[in-house]
Amino acid sequence: MAAFETISYERDELGVAQLTLNRPDKLNAVNLQMRDELWSALRAYRDDPDARALVVRGAGSAFSAGADISEFGTAPSYVEARRARRERDLWGLVLHLPKPLIAAVHGHALGAGCELSLLCDLRLAADDARFGLPEVSLGYIPSAGGTQTLPRTIAPGVAMHLILTGDPVDANEAYRLGLVHRVVPRDRLDDEADAWARALAVRDPLALAYAKEAVVRGLDLSSREGLSLETRLAALLLARRR
Repeated sequence: MAAFETISYERDELGVAQLTLNRPDKLNAVNLQMRDELWSALRAYRDDPDARALVVRGAGSAFSAGADISEFGTAPSYVEARRARRERDLWGLVLHLPKPLIAAVHGHALGAGCELSLLCDLRLAADDARFGLPEVSLGYIPSAGGTQTLPRTIAPGVAMHLILTGDPVDANEAYRLGLVHRVVPRDRLDDEADAWARALAVRDPLALAYAKEAVVRGLDLSSREGLSLETRLAALLLARRR
């Protein structure tokens, strides 16, 4: 894989991959180059048969402060910008990866940074983390999935409040709301995230993939349809053992 400039990606012999947002001087704001490099790295993770679990983290003092607003309006044209986004649906790729992703969040996780963490399966927060979707205050709306993932993660009314006000929440409040699964001291964040990843890496990858599929697809189905999907996927796993 070609060397990246805005991220780093590596995998160890246990199958645990590490993806680090690496624009610390910009609080890991997501620019167009980072989007392209994330697309390549996440596809590499998806297609690598030896990659079993992925930890996403940020370099420096933040997870990610969101989209790089200095690039707003710099695309050659609105049509070209929309076409590029359609051809490379980065956030859809993250949501539908069949392998587990863990967000290890510290510092600011705002806008697209918060949304990226919401697209991960498990979220571990350092005690200095702050989550928020400030887009409306900028005359925009969350567009990396936040209007859909946040109300599917926490109570819809609470999600509506956070989206309309743009008010951030700290790590302890995020835990209370169910936005993150656990809060740990900042100096324990990396070790704890890696421990989660190692635990997942030794589990049956097909079982993990089918469990993710049942949950993600089931959210858009009726209870009857969701149960039918679950039954079909469970039968496929049992059929391997005969």
